[in-house]
Amino acid sequence: MRTAIWWARRDLRLGDNPALSAALEHADQVLPAFVIDPALLASDYVGKKRLAFLFEGLRQLDADLRARGSRLTVRRGDPAEVLAQVVEDSGAGEIFAERDYSPYAKRRDEQVGKDLRLNLLDGVTARPPGTVLKGDGEFYTVFTPFSRTWKSQPPPTRADLLPAPTHIPTPEFDPGTIPTEPALPEGVPFEAGEGIARRRLSDFTEGANPAIAHYHAQRDRVDLASTSGMSPYLRFGMISAREAVVAAYEAIEAARNEEAREGAEKWLDELIWREFFIHILARFPRVRAGSFHAVYDHIQWENDDWAFQAWCAGRTGYPLIDAGMRQLAETGWMHNRARMITASFLVKDLLIDWRWGELWFMRHLVDGDPAANNGGWQWSAGTGTDAAVYFRVFNPTSQAKKHDPDGAYIRRWVPELRDAPDKLIHTPWRIPADDRHGYPNPIVDHKWARQRALAAYARAREAEK
Repeated sequence: MRTAIWWARRDLRLGDNPALSAALEHADQVLPAFVIDPALLASDYVGKKRLAFLFEGLRQLDADLRARGSRLTVRRGDPAEVLAQVVEDSGAGEIFAERDYSPYAKRRDEQVGKDLRLNLLDGVTARPPGTVLKGDGEFYTVFTPFSRTWKSQPPPTRADLLPAPTHIPTPEFDPGTIPTEPALPEGVPFEAGEGIARRRLSDFTEGANPAIAHYHAQRDRVDLASTSGMSPYLRFGMISAREAVVAAYEAIEAARNEEAREGAEKWLDELIWREFFIHILARFPRVRAGSFHAVYDHIQWENDDWAFQAWCAGRTGYPLIDAGMRQLAETGWMHNRARMITASFLVKDLLIDWRWGELWFMRHLVDGDPAANNGGWQWSAGTGTDAAVYFRVFNPTSQAKKHDPDGAYIRRWVPELRDAPDKLIHTPWRIPADDRHGYPNPIVDHKWARQRALAAYARAREAEK
């Protein structure tokens, strides 16, 4: 009887899972396995909230497997050594896994593949890296033409989605133990699992008046629950990128008016942004360590530790910045518009290396993804692939007035300003100090800081000439 291993990594689901499907096609019985890699646990990039969400996802995956006559085997250790032992103990002939694109993942898989028969299947993206290329065969480095070519290819349909198996024959094997610590904090607004992911997606995209219909108009409002909340589930593959894309296309087709169509099309664009950043990381792995445009590695950063700690703690004196940072600390998530504004503030107003912020986000985000997080930070810093000019600097006050007009988001996350007058909620430094309940004055003058940042970027560009 032939046995294969399904090595689950970023595909904690049973539906539309190419690696699991290939393993079931190849073998008479399949051993689902997950390896807890100590090298990743020791990394500065792994935060407790994301780890807790992962472990909860593993428990849910195990429950889904047991409902189909199987179970999840969990081991801790170096993947190459652990998998070699599992192969020896189970008699498995081959391993099937979903291809990943970070530099570490590539090195890990190369090491595993040296001595074991490792088969890598596409699945992290709807269109794998290398399938969306320019006419000369090169990767795109600007989003708009990438998106245009991505959309020109035949869209996936529901018929393309691989069904979840109803039964998974699995050999008798010691499954090990899924860790229960760290536990997911109460403030994190996400439950793990494929079933939850699919319900969230349908709630967002389906129905008489789905939220996706208003996405284009409301997506930048930090005070509204106008986004899908799908990012943690896509991060761990609790739903496939292809299924999300199918839902977006179906919403476009079902749109009852132009606003609804624009909303669905804009959400599809956001899914394509995710794909774009994964393609960039796959082709240009150096972005994990430095600027895509190397000229900006010459910037002379201030890197003031006191200012950085004020930013981390949500004590900058700019209410929208502080609201976003406090939301991140408590929930492990931050609205995308707030992410852009807080990132711009760290890099442009405080002149602190974007890599400091990238690392801080990865430590705290439940949806922290090496490609998306890096791409977003480099976009905000103006150092990345896209045509985001370096002299774009978000004004934290005008951004707050535009995207949190009544201050509801600020009042929720900055309780010191809960009773601030409406006309002063975005400029609390105009409120008498005794009425601010300890809320600080701005740690930097934005107008002055903007000029300092532009000068620093200009010097870096001159140094390259």
